[in-house]
Amino acid sequence: MYCMTRRWHWVAVLSFLLAGAATIDVSAQVRYATGQNVAPAFEGWQQNPDGTYSFFFGYLNRNYEEQVDIPIGPNNIVEPGGDRGQPTHFYLRRQRFVFKVTVPKDWDKQQRVVWTLTSHGRTELAKGWLQPEWELNDEVISENNGGGVLQAGNEPPSLTGSSAETITLPNTLTLTVSANDDGLPKPRPRRNSNAATADAPPRREPGVIIKWILYRGPGKVRFDPDTSPAEYGKPVTFTSKVSFIAPGTYLLQAIASDGQLTSTHNVTVTVK
Repeated sequence: MYCMTRRWHWVAVLSFLLAGAATIDVSAQVRYATGQNVAPAFEGWQQNPDGTYSFFFGYLNRNYEEQVDIPIGPNNIVEPGGDRGQPTHFYLRRQRFVFKVTVPKDWDKQQRVVWTLTSHGRTELAKGWLQPEWELNDEVISENNGGGVLQAGNEPPSLTGSSAETITLPNTLTLTVSANDDGLPKPRPRRNSNAATADAPPRREPGVIIKWILYRGPGKVRFDPDTSPAEYGKPVTFTSKVSFIAPGTYLLQAIASDGQLTSTHNVTVTVK
């Protein structure tokens, strides 16, 4: 009798757990277009050649349609320091390795670098410290960015362009940046099209792509175009027209990616 009772007890518990799991699964699939907050994320740390350390941060914008702006201040602060180069404009969903905070080489291994974000009434913190398991290298960065196993010898593209511009509304701004790359990773052989599945994501063309984003600014910005075609085996020069709707100081960022590693170039724009 005891064994039968115990057996039914575990059946009841299992049924309860399965019911709870089903509930969690359903709720986890809810997608919010707007109204959700942005959560900061600590990606890991890296030691620099001069002995200093860099802490890398990204974020998750929980919205699927709403891009969020959080000005530098109590709602967007990095401690220590306050303003450590963090973004104020947040694109949709998960964005990795967005900025880094560099600290001295004698940094206390237990001291935290904390990024605090408050939006839509919710505050979240990302805390980074020199935990050995969180040490980064280019291989880890490539894999976390979807680039797969880093090809031996690959270096990020170099990126150059103007660093400051001034325009007066309603004029548009023309920006040109140039990227050079080492030709790595080399293009992989294409799979037989018959073997591809309908669910497989489209494969990125080999080479370097440059993309413009709004990093900081008081108003919306439009890039025409915002992304260059992929170019392999030769320098990339990308020109885009930028339009603004409000005066102020903007920080625009060009990102060059070879499919595994990235580099950035910032342009400060004064709009009158």
